[in-house]
Amino acid sequence: MVTSTSDSTAGWYSNPAARSWRTEPVRLDMREFHNSLPGYAPTPLTPLPEAAAILKVGAVFVKDESQRLGLPAFKILGASYAISRALSARLGAPGVAYSLDELRKRLGADSALSLAAATDGNHGRAVAHVANLLGLPATIYVPAEVSRAAMDAIRSEGATLIELSVPYDDVVKYARNATVGDAVLIQDSSWRGYEEIPQWVVDGYDTLFAEIDEQLRSAGIERLDLIVVPSGVGSFAQAALRHYRSTEHTPSVLSVEPDTASSVTTSLRAGRITPVSTADTVMTGLNCGTVSELAWPILLAGLDASVTVTDSEALAAVHDLASHGVDSGPCGASTLAGARAVLIDPDRRAELGITDDAVVVLLSTEGRAANPKAP
Repeated sequence: MVTSTSDSTAGWYSNPAARSWRTEPVRLDMREFHNSLPGYAPTPLTPLPEAAAILKVGAVFVKDESQRLGLPAFKILGASYAISRALSARLGAPGVAYSLDELRKRLGADSALSLAAATDGNHGRAVAHVANLLGLPATIYVPAEVSRAAMDAIRSEGATLIELSVPYDDVVKYARNATVGDAVLIQDSSWRGYEEIPQWVVDGYDTLFAEIDEQLRSAGIERLDLIVVPSGVGSFAQAALRHYRSTEHTPSVLSVEPDTASSVTTSLRAGRITPVSTADTVMTGLNCGTVSELAWPILLAGLDASVTVTDSEALAAVHDLASHGVDSGPCGASTLAGARAVLIDPDRRAELGITDDAVVVLLSTEGRAANPKAP
């Protein structure tokens, strides 16, 4: 395995007080809803003993999201739950997450509702996929930098795709202004006045973390010392913190993002949301310039550390994971690259309190099919 690391001080942030912060437990059972979806099954938690040896920890596992409910990424967990909550509310049942079968019955064949989303790939495809299952039209807005294969995948779900020659943050603003009337915007980033649906997206991700807890227990492991999460707008890291900061024994949470789109790290270092200019990256799904307002206070209070990685480091991790039978695209493999950048550095490792017997989980959020930029 390649063991290169990022050297830039600007690409690192840590908060020693984060592990003492606590939030309320997630009280809803999102797995009950996901269990109702066709083809639901927990995704694999795969041990990587070779990585554990190189990183000098007790165990490394990777949560492999290359096949999740028929799509090559984890995003459908959040999108499906948020769509159910949003449509159930439109149908007069706030607080309920109807199954897709029930939604189809209640919507009927003549529903005027439609779905919309801005995306840099996986989230938009997930929204389009659920819309297709429900028989609803969907409009998905993408920046021009998204690969043709990713755009074709969104179109294959029956969605109308609108390509815009502007950065991702501006695509979100366009979708926000364009979605009116009976169209429902399902976005995983938030802004003032638009918090409910992004929160439901975050809630939907909790199923993934509940699966990890069960899988570790099934393997006879009763501890988790570090979980490594890829970050775009920060919503997935927010979900990890909501799950793991609501218990007495909590792991360190490390966020990883591209060095060309370091919105989380830059904002944390500044102590406020600080939009950044982004550049092209193979980590397309993480190419976001502004942290979600909903995620921000949780990241600021509870995130142990954030690190940036380069494209070459992410691609090296893609190939290394593939050599051990794990299908991971650059966004997912960024967590292995981030773990290297931190755990091989004695000072960063010490800041996180990682010992030689530590248990580490890497979240691989996509397969290579989700991102054709990975060679």
